Amino acid sequence: MDEPYLIMSEAFKKLIGAGGIKIFCILLILISPGEQSTEMRTLTVNRCILLFLGLIIGIQGMAQLVDPDRKPVYQRVFTETDNFGPSYLESLEAALSAPITDSVRTLILYDLAYYWHSRNLKKALQFSELGISRSIRQKDTVWKAKFQGVMAAVLLRMEALDEAMIILREAAQVLPESEKPFLYTQMGYVYERKGKLDLATDYALKTLELGNQLGDERAMAVAYSDLSNIFWKQQKYEQALRYGLESVSLFESRGLQDLDYDFTLYVVGNSYLALGDREQARNYYEHAIAIGERYGFFNNLSDVYISMVDLYSLSNNYEQAELSGVKALEYANLLDNNFMVMRCYLAIGKMQNLQGKYISAIESLEKCIQVATIDFHDSYYLSHAYEALGRSYAGNHQYQEAYAALEMYDKYKNEVFTAEADNRTSVLQTEYKLAEKESTIQEQQYRLQRQQARQTLIIIVAILLFLFLLLLYKSVKSNSRKNRLLQQQNREKEFLLKEIHHRVKNNLEIISSLLSLQSAKINDPKIAEAMDKSQQRVHSMSLIHQKLYKGKSLSSIEMKEYFENLGEHIVNTHGADGRVRVMCKMEPHELHIDLAIPIGLIVNELLTNSLKYAFPGNRPGIIVISLQQIEGIVYLEISDNGIGKSTHTPNTGTGFGTQLIELLTRQLDGKMRLNQRPGTSFTFEFNPPKAA
Repeated sequence: MDEPYLIMSEAFKKLIGAGGIKIFCILLILISPGEQSTEMRTLTVNRCILLFLGLIIGIQGMAQLVDPDRKPVYQRVFTETDNFGPSYLESLEAALSAPITDSVRTLILYDLAYYWHSRNLKKALQFSELGISRSIRQKDTVWKAKFQGVMAAVLLRMEALDEAMIILREAAQVLPESEKPFLYTQMGYVYERKGKLDLATDYALKTLELGNQLGDERAMAVAYSDLSNIFWKQQKYEQALRYGLESVSLFESRGLQDLDYDFTLYVVGNSYLALGDREQARNYYEHAIAIGERYGFFNNLSDVYISMVDLYSLSNNYEQAELSGVKALEYANLLDNNFMVMRCYLAIGKMQNLQGKYISAIESLEKCIQVATIDFHDSYYLSHAYEALGRSYAGNHQYQEAYAALEMYDKYKNEVFTAEADNRTSVLQTEYKLAEKESTIQEQQYRLQRQQARQTLIIIVAILLFLFLLLLYKSVKSNSRKNRLLQQQNREKEFLLKEIHHRVKNNLEIISSLLSLQSAKINDPKIAEAMDKSQQRVHSMSLIHQKLYKGKSLSSIEMKEYFENLGEHIVNTHGADGRVRVMCKMEPHELHIDLAIPIGLIVNELLTNSLKYAFPGNRPGIIVISLQQIEGIVYLEISDNGIGKSTHTPNTGTGFGTQLIELLTRQLDGKMRLNQRPGTSFTFEFNPPKAA
């Protein structure tokens, strides 16, 4: 097996398994001629792959075109999707009996009528007649006219050109403007087949103009395709190529590969071939063949293979030219289209002339002319047929017959290449060039306008940016001045607040000293003791103000250092240095002054009580203070390891300290708990927001 076959076989083995390979090989045998060059064998394999993939897609994807349980029920072929294979028409035909609405059934019937005309003209005619009858029963004049348009497309390919034009004109009186591009296209085909290229050009231009008005890119693409074909027939190949490439571009922007796109690829290939670019022509032909074989476009396939005969003949590859002729004739017979059959024999006869096989050429060309009956009308191809026949007769030394054939060639040629047709295409060519120049001028003007607008915008943006920067500079400068002023004011206020706290502390110290002096002159022990306690309370508050004016913050106190200083002062006051030690088991923690002062007073009272009652007889001991904040709640605990508080021991004090602790606790919306033995422990819970 050759390398291309081995490569494809391995690829398909991975893709579809051994069973799929068997099917693929059977297809390969069926479509491959016995003797082929390496190049042709590779091409045959490629085409077989496309056919095989088409079958797979047809089997897997066709059921999805019509689904009664889906919206939309019908994914319309070549309008909403092209993801299917050559069996789509059979699937649509089967879907007519499915449980679908009348509107969906009408759409399917219309598509069947239109797309069967690329495969079987008689069947297409049957579906179009069925659609017309159905529309008449439903009294739907618009759908009747649309089916008449399809019927006319079928009839003109069956050589009934006059009948097709009558039906098209009748339909044009009913259909709205949005549906007329299709009718104008078919009218243009009728005149083209009759050799009246000037009128065909007029209808192509009507289609183009209407497509522009409607924003219908497909109608515009078809119009450009028809103009390309007309210019090609007029032997104005460069203009034909321009229109053809414009059409291809519009078709490809739709993202769907349909019948008319396939035909346009063939038309562009013809222009490239006429201009001598055989490689490009072949690329377009092979692309058209791939699409045609995937969807079963027999008409287009026959067209392309006819041109492939000319391509291979010009390359002196007569083996491939003959194979292409056989394929072209095969598709033409499947379509049952005399127009295509006539052109096949014409291509084969021209090829045989180039080979010097004049007797075979005469036989082929006589068949060609015999097929073209009196109703054939197409003067363009008849002129080519008689020209080729004249060459065949001359090559076979039948000069009288050659002269007669060339006379017929002149007759038909003059029918096609009339002054009117030449003038019309020349005018169109001039209009095209003018349109190109106007388009270039407009584009340049548009670029200049855009450049001017861009420059204006840059100037405006630059001015606005300058103004913005100027305002920003002034704003920053003003804010900087304000910030300096605010900082100076803040420093002054901070100094004033510290000075206030300092003076408050000094005043409290004076009060404390006065109380101490007064206490020294009082003989009554109870009064003296009360005075001492008041002096200690004032001192505890003065410590807070001292911390405020010495610390970094003017509104909060670091409590651990405060407790340590307070404890040291109270221990010294009671003469318990070295005997009783105050410990702060806590992390540094700051409290707002509104909470710190009452807590300081509470701790002052409890420390005083512990030193007074917990360690009698110069007994040593430890007082522990802890404070922490958990989830917003402040917990305070003061405990000692003294003798504990006995309920049987009489209270020798005034009870003011206890009342003060209870009052401060309520003020802070707190809770107090007393724990005894061993020692004494007081636990408090405070809520800072409420305390503040």
